[in-house]
Amino acid sequence: MRLRRSIGTRELSLLDPFLLLDEIHSDRVDDYVKGFPTHPHRGFETVTYMISGFMEHRDSLGQGGQLAAGSAQWMTAGHGIVHSEMPNPDGSVFWGLQLWVNLPAAQKLMKPRYQNVAPDRIPELSVAGMPVRLVAGALGNERGPVDGISVQPTLLDLKLPPGGRFEHELPRDHTVFAYVLDGSAELGAALNAVNAGQIAVFSPGQVVATRSASGARLLVVAGRKLNEPVARRGPFVMNTEAELDQAVEDYQNGTLVSG
Repeated sequence: MRLRRSIGTRELSLLDPFLLLDEIHSDRVDDYVKGFPTHPHRGFETVTYMISGFMEHRDSLGQGGQLAAGSAQWMTAGHGIVHSEMPNPDGSVFWGLQLWVNLPAAQKLMKPRYQNVAPDRIPELSVAGMPVRLVAGALGNERGPVDGISVQPTLLDLKLPPGGRFEHELPRDHTVFAYVLDGSAELGAALNAVNAGQIAVFSPGQVVATRSASGARLLVVAGRKLNEPVARRGPFVMNTEAELDQAVEDYQNGTLVSG
């Protein structure tokens, strides 16, 4: 898979509670057709947000189906799940993102669950004339459909028209970042220029402020910090190395998904 990774790199290994952010955006089938064949997860959540194309999902819980353009899926792996995610092979533009979100220690072995959100369930608001899709969190009197998550997430898909400005205040104990999908924007009090494919991290308590002279599309993402130790090994995220060893052993002996 040809992808752009912003979180989960040597430069930015994590942003508590966020562990990884990948963007896949291509009209070349060879870049994405191999997809993500069957693989396990334990101890965290995956968030898939589709912009164009679709993703075919199958898993060990018997869940399956297509994540269509405009849809979102918040999957809590918890104790363990084995699944596959395969993009459409029809040659159209495939554009999607996946975000990994940590779970607190007390919930790492919880029962797996899903929040599958069809496009028409995501509120499309107008804020000062700007279209905003509210996947999670609150904006004015509206709330996004994703709920009941321990990190109290916010996920906004914002389109700034030329000359557009947007401000949003979030709790001080939340990690907040913006990822530019298209165009360029000036973010934060210093109005730092951020271009497509780049991520901007806001300081604690800083109001999310963005403007764009020529227009831009960006995701604004926030979540409550867990402030817990992180031990990660491939598709498993726990708090200690011993817990990772147990996850590997459970996967190998077939008990990862039976807890």
